[in-house]
Amino acid sequence: MNILITGGVGFIGTNAAIYFSKNKKNKITLIDNFSRVGVDKNAQFLKEDFPKIKIINSYVGAIKNYEEEIKTANAIIHLAGQTAVTMSIKKPHYDFKNNLLESFILLDFIRRKNPKATILYSSTNKVYGDLKRRLYSRHQKPIDEDEKLDFISPYGCSKGAADLYFLDYGRIYGLKTVVFRQSCIYGPHQIGVEDQGWVAHFAKQFLLKKPITIFGDGHQVRDLLYVKDLIKAYQLAIKNIDKVKGQPFNIGGGINNTYSLLQVINILDKYFKYKMKLSYQPIRVGDQKYFVSANKKIKKLLGWQPTTDFNKGIKRLIYWQKNNIAV
Repeated sequence: MNILITGGVGFIGTNAAIYFSKNKKNKITLIDNFSRVGVDKNAQFLKEDFPKIKIINSYVGAIKNYEEEIKTANAIIHLAGQTAVTMSIKKPHYDFKNNLLESFILLDFIRRKNPKATILYSSTNKVYGDLKRRLYSRHQKPIDEDEKLDFISPYGCSKGAADLYFLDYGRIYGLKTVVFRQSCIYGPHQIGVEDQGWVAHFAKQFLLKKPITIFGDGHQVRDLLYVKDLIKAYQLAIKNIDKVKGQPFNIGGGINNTYSLLQVINILDKYFKYKMKLSYQPIRVGDQKYFVSANKKIKKLLGWQPTTDFNKGIKRLIYWQKNNIAV
């Protein structure tokens, strides 16, 4: 199988490349513009350990740089894009170009030149907005795909619009598109910065003994999904594309891997035997007080569910960080 991964030397892309490389019959090509801090280390790792993987330095919208790879791909996993709400507010034009315009250019080229390809789009739980309407519920319930869409922030708009384009191209043109509205993903090869990849960022700050800033009260709740479990869902979707094409899926660690920010910090306190210094700032635009994926739809159609307990997964992330981040 020919697999094309955009954002291929990023965190999820690197893990996907490693996972799909286990099948020697797969031919894997990665597209990345190397704009994210630290991805050059992922690229170097892949070049050394997986030399058969092809890496092309290109923006997604520069189709001419990898036109043949799109035309011959059996599966395309679109991960590339701007990843932070805060950056989208500072640079909305940049966010629009990277998340919506370039996604559209790729999607429409596939429609015209390779309409039989399977296309997975990495969307986000941010398409549901800040979910303030849920704050008054006495009992919070995991969120399914029937939740009302509510695009808050330029990031929410760009990712949400691309999300709907991929679904609509499945409906109108019959493309084999699948949208994954992902909750908090963590694991090896994730650098983690303050405004994106917060689990990895917290662990890195502990490792470096640097303080952590909490935006809000720290009681925001998320379900945490280990990256290998996510990639297994990608594999199942590709294998069973006729069951899932044209559909969105909320996907995360589920109720059994649900933690607040302060609970994760407490786990790290115990692991490092070090009490972290915290400071607090106002909650950020579009932040959700609660998001936990129901995971019912994907379990029903693909038999998928998370298998990695967060307490085990976080240790694997820290092990990778200890060996790859300068202390």
